[in-house]
Amino acid sequence: MTVPDEDPTSGAQLKRLGERIDALKKDKAPKPRQDTTQAAGGAELAWRMVIELVAGIVIGFGIGYGLDYLFGTLPILLVLFTLFGFAAGVQTMMRTARAAQDKAAREGPAGEDGGRAPGRNDSERGAFDEDED
Repeated sequence: MTVPDEDPTSGAQLKRLGERIDALKKDKAPKPRQDTTQAAGGAELAWRMVIELVAGIVIGFGIGYGLDYLFGTLPILLVLFTLFGFAAGVQTMMRTARAAQDKAAREGPAGEDGGRAPGRNDSERGAFDEDED
C-alpha cells in the first residue's frame, strides 16, 4: 500500500485521503427533504376557515338558545343569533383569507425572493422584461 521511502504522514498522502473522504461524504450525504409545509399550508388554512365558520354558528346558536330559554321566546332569538353567528364566522373567514393573501403577496409568487431569477437585479433587466412594480 505505501511506498517504503515515503512517510505515511506526509502532506500529499493526507491531502489525497482528505479528498477521498470528502468525495465519499458527498455521495453518502442525505438528500434534503422537500418542504411540505407549503403544500400542507393550503389544507391547514382551509380547515382553519371551516372551524371559524362552524364556531361562529355554534356560538350564535348557543347564545340564541340561552336567551330564548330565559325569555321564553324559543325560536325567535335562536334564529336571529344563529344568523349573527354565521355572519361573524364569514367575517372571520374573510379576515383570515385576507391575512393569508397579504402574506403571500409579501413573500412573492415564488417564495422569499419575489420570483426573480438568482443573480439578477433591476439594472440587468432586458428591454422586453415586464415591469414588476
